[in-house]
Amino acid sequence: METREAKPVIFLFTFPLQGHLNPIFQLGNIFFNKGFSITVIHTNFNSPNSSNFPHFTFVSIPDGLSESEATNPDVIDILHDLNSKCVAPFGNCLKKLISQEPNAACVIVDALWYFTHDLTDKFGIPRIVLRTVNLSAFVAFSKFHVLREKGYLSLQESKADSPVPELPYLRMKDLPWFQTEDPRTGDTLQRGVMKSLKSSSGIIFNAIEDLEPDQLDETLREFPVPLFCIGPFHKRVSPSSSSLLTQDMTCLSWLDKQASKSVIYISLGSIAAIDESEFLEIAWGLRNSNQPFLWVVRPGLIHGTEWIENLPKGFIENLEGRGKIVKWAPQMEVLAHRATGGFLTHCGWNSTIESICEAVPMICKPSFGDQRVNARYISDVWRIGLHLENKIERVNIENSVRTLMTSLEGEEIRKRILPMKETAEKCIKLGGSSHRNLENLIAYILSF
Repeated sequence: METREAKPVIFLFTFPLQGHLNPIFQLGNIFFNKGFSITVIHTNFNSPNSSNFPHFTFVSIPDGLSESEATNPDVIDILHDLNSKCVAPFGNCLKKLISQEPNAACVIVDALWYFTHDLTDKFGIPRIVLRTVNLSAFVAFSKFHVLREKGYLSLQESKADSPVPELPYLRMKDLPWFQTEDPRTGDTLQRGVMKSLKSSSGIIFNAIEDLEPDQLDETLREFPVPLFCIGPFHKRVSPSSSSLLTQDMTCLSWLDKQASKSVIYISLGSIAAIDESEFLEIAWGLRNSNQPFLWVVRPGLIHGTEWIENLPKGFIENLEGRGKIVKWAPQMEVLAHRATGGFLTHCGWNSTIESICEAVPMICKPSFGDQRVNARYISDVWRIGLHLENKIERVNIENSVRTLMTSLEGEEIRKRILPMKETAEKCIKLGGSSHRNLENLIAYILSF
């Protein structure tokens, strides 16, 4: 009897934050469709729902986080706690998996797992790193030590609009910034990530090199390891949910009732929080714009409140159905809906590339990390959106929404994003840059 050759196995070590789970599961599906078996290593903290991925094998490791550590609002502290507490559990798990799996090809780890290089070297298995930012933000992060040494990071308020000589297009206020009580912990994280990247067997980006050719050249000069830009991930695979929150699917039937390109969609991501005053200014700005809106207000988004209980009495009723507020939404489906005409976003890279792929122009309200870099590129370089530069006030929200959705300027922005969508579609087809890079990546993994 003919025996079927066993599939090569890729171990994915997921990082337990929403913006990192989505791309790594999309990547896992890409490799599965190319003939690999996928084993997912994950923490108990923010454990993914394995039933959504029955074709993967799931292995959990204890993360050792106490309840207070797991609910710490300082995300950088959580990152460091996970990297210190998961060393032994990950090492034990990896050792066991390698001993059981003769066809292990490599480990793909999220870049935030900066401790993993010593263990993968110890066990003799190649380690490829997934970086979930785009190339422009990656270049800015790679210069973090220079920015710190030159004192730029402390100038973000006093000289907010001054240019950054080392980073064309960016201003001081656009530099990557970590949401942490102690800036030194951000520096430690950055050093750990950079060391891990430079010692890896390769780096994968959910990015499109055709959109960022200069940044690709600079990255290739800085990092002497193979780089693979194979985005947009989500356009290569069928949708499957890695959401940690329950998605409210009623928003899709609500969108069905709205006019084409009429709805402004608002979502500020899975981590950032805003003050009650900012929340109310956004609410009144949306109401006063007279534009239909779909607004994601995640529990925990507003400091000191459960959900939307601080909205003025009668606010929602007075909208007369023109607005809908949900706790979480199926974002890719929302952006792809014919009724969605604009996106008020925190400018995380997942949201940005999803918006580009549907030619939905953006209004930028970045908070931290790569979001500030992305916002500047969206507004000033690619010119496919507007930037809320100043304090959040209702008149700014109202004017931005009206400009994007109903003005000639908004129409010009819409025209500029269309070629970017076309580039995203072409790059994953035969002969496109991302298609070619994926084929090279697969050949590279099989050569180990």
